[in-house]
Amino acid sequence: MPEDIALQLLSEALPRLSSQFASLPAASAGGTRSTDVVTMSSVLAEVAARLGDNYPYFHPLYAGQMLKPPHPVARATYALAMSINPNNHALDGGRASSHMEIEAVREIAGMFGWKEHLGHLTSGGTFANLEALWVAGQLAPGKTVVASEQAHYTHSRISAVLKLPFQSIPIDARGRMNTAALEAALQKGDIGTVVVTTGTTALGAVDPLDEVLALRERYSFRIHVDAAYGGYFKLASNLDQDAARAYARIVEADSIVVDPHKHGLQPYGCGCILFRDPRVGRFYKHDSPYTYFTSSELHLGEISLECSRAGASAVALWATQKLLPLVPGGEFATGLDRSRHAAQSLFSRIGSDPRFIPGPRPQLDIVVWALSAHSLAESSRLAQQVFDRAAQENLHLALVHLPVAFFGVEHWPGAKADDKVTCLRSVLMKPEHDDWIPQIWERLAGALEDRQ
Repeated sequence: MPEDIALQLLSEALPRLSSQFASLPAASAGGTRSTDVVTMSSVLAEVAARLGDNYPYFHPLYAGQMLKPPHPVARATYALAMSINPNNHALDGGRASSHMEIEAVREIAGMFGWKEHLGHLTSGGTFANLEALWVAGQLAPGKTVVASEQAHYTHSRISAVLKLPFQSIPIDARGRMNTAALEAALQKGDIGTVVVTTGTTALGAVDPLDEVLALRERYSFRIHVDAAYGGYFKLASNLDQDAARAYARIVEADSIVVDPHKHGLQPYGCGCILFRDPRVGRFYKHDSPYTYFTSSELHLGEISLECSRAGASAVALWATQKLLPLVPGGEFATGLDRSRHAAQSLFSRIGSDPRFIPGPRPQLDIVVWALSAHSLAESSRLAQQVFDRAAQENLHLALVHLPVAFFGVEHWPGAKADDKVTCLRSVLMKPEHDDWIPQIWERLAGALEDRQ
């Protein structure tokens, strides 16, 4: 692993934090005895050894799943905040961190073009989407929630938890919601919410939000944008025209979810839910006689379904955005451009190699491809073999089962569009992936040469 800058930053900041409480009388730290240090050191050494049983998620040769290392300033400030361990469920539990959360979330809302909003951080995208669909259900009780067949499975699960009907909408050949199929479903008159995904987990596909908005003019429904993975690409400058049109219209959605612990350079778990209309806060209203008695201001616990939430997450996010503002053309936005360029570069190489069958052209930074073979079974077997062999070369990819329609039925005799094939997938979400494409390709080529 590279030298951990976060430790240096933390060691410099801790004394300053301690000085803020210097007037307090001396006390032991959580009952810890000095004789425990040797034991703790031993336990820590064992933990370090155990954590070695992981893929190198931090390295550019790891390009498998949606795992991006937190920025050093995020790690340092998270650990710094943990010295106090604030709870952002109430101002009394985290005064400074609550205000930092409000400021950080305001900047995220501004990235999407919202000057007014209601929003807060969550433990992740699942809970953020739960809140979005819960509010949608309050506004349209009993009405159906729809999402594309490539939308995250959490939407169907959440709908079941909320006792709301759910329906999947077919997709097009690029993995995006088919708006003709959506309109056919809307004509039944029972749909209350349409979930639009900007960045599906398998392909990174961006649903045509502009087309869905056109349908909203003719039918009455709520639009929730699940941008958990792809939300930050609002700042990217090199999107294709279809994706750019969708991102340009996010400002017109009713609610948005984005995960700072994905492209936002944050530790797990850090999600964010935003509502365009602050008046939906009325659905959260409650009265707790013991938690908030010293706070007269509106606090985050009054607009969240979650109770205790780590204030350290808000501190880390605030610090990262202070260092890397969410502005077009800035250092943060440039990193997204580089990830997108890396995906384009890899896709181009795959498309020029007859041993591969490229999937849809990437809209964000996810690339999928199958192996050329005489049958689906053989193609899937070769994908598994290349996956294993690449890992031996320290190139870590992912396997995914996708419909043959994404690659073309003509590649496998007798195959049908809805048949599934196991293929390879690469998530190039680290900016430095752009510099490592030649080495990634070299190792992939080596894995191909050894296939049998």
